[in-house]
Order: sequence, then C-alpha cells, then structure tokens
Amino acid sequence: MSSVLKTIGIIGAGQMGCGIAQVSAQAGYKVHIYDLSQERIESGLATINGNLARQVSSGKMGDGDRKAALALISGSADLNDLAQVDLAIEAATEDESVKRKIYAQVCPVLKPEAILATNTSSLSITRLASATDRPERFMGIHFMNPVPVMKLVELVRGIATEEATFSAAKDYVKSLDKTITVAEDFPAFIVNRILLPMINEAIYTLYEGVGTVDAIDTAMKLGANHPMGPLQLADFIGLDTCLSIMQVLHDGLADSKYRPCPLLVKYVEAGWLGRKSGRGFYDYRGETPVPTR
Repeated sequence: MSSVLKTIGIIGAGQMGCGIAQVSAQAGYKVHIYDLSQERIESGLATINGNLARQVSSGKMGDGDRKAALALISGSADLNDLAQVDLAIEAATEDESVKRKIYAQVCPVLKPEAILATNTSSLSITRLASATDRPERFMGIHFMNPVPVMKLVELVRGIATEEATFSAAKDYVKSLDKTITVAEDFPAFIVNRILLPMINEAIYTLYEGVGTVDAIDTAMKLGANHPMGPLQLADFIGLDTCLSIMQVLHDGLADSKYRPCPLLVKYVEAGWLGRKSGRGFYDYRGETPVPTR
C-alpha cells in the first residue's frame, strides 16, 4: 500500500471503475464506489465478486484473500460518502461535459488535501484540472481495460500538477503491481495515440473493401502477432469510445490523418457499439460472434 494514500474513492461503477476498485482492494486499500444509482453499484459489486471468484477457482488467489478484498469495498449513491477518501478516481464516460459536472459536485465534498484523478483515455488533463478547485492535486491515472489483467498504467500530469501529487500517484500505482509509463499531456497520450489510428485505419481498410472483417482481423493476428484483431478490439473497447478518441485526436492535433472513418461514425449512429450493445463489427447475439460485413 502507498504510505500516503489509504482510502480510494471510485466515481463510476462501470467496467473501468469496478476494475480499479478490485485491484485497489486486492492491494489492501479501503475502497468506496460512488455511482448515481444503487442498482449500478450492486451490478458492479457483483462483477467484482465474479472476477475474484474466477481467480480463486483458477488457483490465482485463496478464498480468504477474496473475502478480504471484498470486505474492503463498499458502494453507495451518496456523494457525501466520498468525504473521507485520500484519492478519488473519476472513471465516468469519455465525455468532457459529464466529467466537468462530476467535478463541480464532488470537489466541495472531498477533503482539501485529497487528490482527484481522472481515468480519461484521451482528454486534456490541464483542461479538466481547470474545472476543479485543486488543479495542483489533479492528474491523469489512465488504467487499461480490463484493469485486473492489463499491467500498464499511464500517468499524465497537467500543467499545474504538483510533484507531491505525482509521487503519491506513482506509489499508489506501483503498490497495485502495475507498470507505469509517464505520458505528456497531449491528446490521447501514448497508448491510444498509436492504437486508435491503427484501429481507424483497419476500419478504413474495411470501408474501402480491401478486406472483410474476418480477413483484416486474421491478417493482423497472424501477420503482426496481435493477440486480437483490430476490429475485434474496437468492439471490445466500444465503438463510441473509439470514435470519441479519434475526435479528440482530430480536434486536438488538427491533422487529417486522424479523421474518423465514416463507417465508424455510421456504426455509432446505428447504436452498433460493439460487444456491450450486442453488435459492432461482429454480431454477438448468437453463440459465436459473426462478422457484420
């Protein structure tokens, strides 16, 4: 555990928030998850319980450790329950206006010395920090999805982030047994600046009829040794998230090479967002995923 931080608050009980809660509790932190509805919290806690149970059955952890981790996690739909946390991590949807609204509500509740972090995958840390009452105690702690499996965390300082904030965040991430990479505050940081244009290019390859969904994914899995094809990965990330990151790159760097593929836009407009909505580049409604093109 970090010497400075003992209690972690997670804002958002989605896939990322629950993953961060799980790894924090496994590292011995007391964790409190906040979301708008008790229902979302219950569903998040059930996911965490399922993940830990799977680790027990595969022999990666003992049942005692599972119980100990679960005992450290609580959740509620009352913002005031975040008053005692040392570090609050916002893991809400990748939408700047939503994040700003959360900071306006959460900042008055947090104790003055608490650090506020965002798990944003692409938005400007400096700009988000300016919407808080503590830009010097604000930074990006970007976990990869799925959090319990992926070893990397990107740490991103804003222009105002103090050294003490950065060093507390580093200690926290190291205590989770994750590897840190430090990125400068440019659109989409390191991983997504490289990954998303590759996914976007794969979608263009499909759009222009160079190859089918199956051909493109097979080519990259076997030809570039990727564990998952780019279109399959896009479905896993969520096509709405892919589109919003491409838009952040396009707006922030004003280079036409980041223009989102029209086919990506069309799928998002159709509500075909990938695995979470049942259809994307693959149709997930049957027993095995079937390419939609």
